Amino acid sequence: MKTKLSSPILALAVLLSSLAFVQCNSSGERSGQSQQTEPSPSQPASSAARVPAHLETAPDFASLAPTLDATMFSGKTRQAYQAAGAIPRTLAQLPCYCHCDRGMGHKSLHSCFEDDHAVHCVVCVDEALLAYRLEKEGLTAPQIRDRIVAEYSRQ
Repeated sequence: MKTKLSSPILALAVLLSSLAFVQCNSSGERSGQSQQTEPSPSQPASSAARVPAHLETAPDFASLAPTLDATMFSGKTRQAYQAAGAIPRTLAQLPCYCHCDRGMGHKSLHSCFEDDHAVHCVVCVDEALLAYRLEKEGLTAPQIRDRIVAEYSRQ
C-alpha cells in the first residue's frame, strides 16, 4: 500500500514544484507592469541585479488601492501596515525586493500591503518600516528608493 501511494504523491509533488518554478520565473507580462523601471542611475554599474517594479512618480492617492487595516495585525507587522497606510504614495514608488512583481504581479511595495502578502514576508515589512523612518527624516521618495536599491540589491 505504501508504494502504491508514494508514486502518485511524488508525481504530484514534482508537478507542484514545476508550477511554482514557472510562476516565480515568469516574465511577469501583466497589465500595469509597463511602469516597471530599469535600475536607478544611482545603482552601482557593477550590480547586475534587476530592480523590481515600482512607479517613478507619485500616483494620485485615489488611484491606489487601500491597504489592509493595521489593527488586524500585531507587533512589527502592525507597524509596517501602519506605515503603509501613512505613506502609500511613497511605497508605490518603491521596489519590493522579495520580487513579488515576478510571481504575483505586484507593481510596487505598496501592492504588498493591499492584501496579507506582507504578513508573511519580512522583506516587505522591513522595507516599509525603513521607508517610513527615512521619510520622517526628510528624505524624498526617490532618495528613499535609491537607499533601498543600494541596500537590497547587495543581498
